[in-house]
Amino acid sequence: MLADKAYSSAAFRQACRERGTEPIIPRPKTTGIKGLGKLRYVVEQTFALLHQFRRLAIRWERRLDIHDGFVSLACVLICWRRLINWTDQRSC
Repeated sequence: MLADKAYSSAAFRQACRERGTEPIIPRPKTTGIKGLGKLRYVVEQTFALLHQFRRLAIRWERRLDIHDGFVSLACVLICWRRLINWTDQRSC
C-alpha cells in the first residue's frame, strides 16, 4: 500500500500488515517515495474517467450492489472506448 507521510504512524502500518499488505509510506521529515507521482496520476485519472458518468460522480443509489453494477458498466464503457480508439489508430 502506497500512502502519504500523513499516514505514517505505527498503528496504521500495523493495521496494513494485519490485512496482509506491505505499507510503503515515507517517514516524516524525509523525502517522498520516488515515482509516487506517477502512481498517483493513474489513480486520479481513473477517478476522473469514472466521474464523467454523472450517476457515479454523485451517488444516487442507496443499494451498494446497484452502485457496483454501474461502476462495472462504466469501466466496461471506458475500456471499450479506448479499445475502439486504439484499433482505429492501428488500422490507418
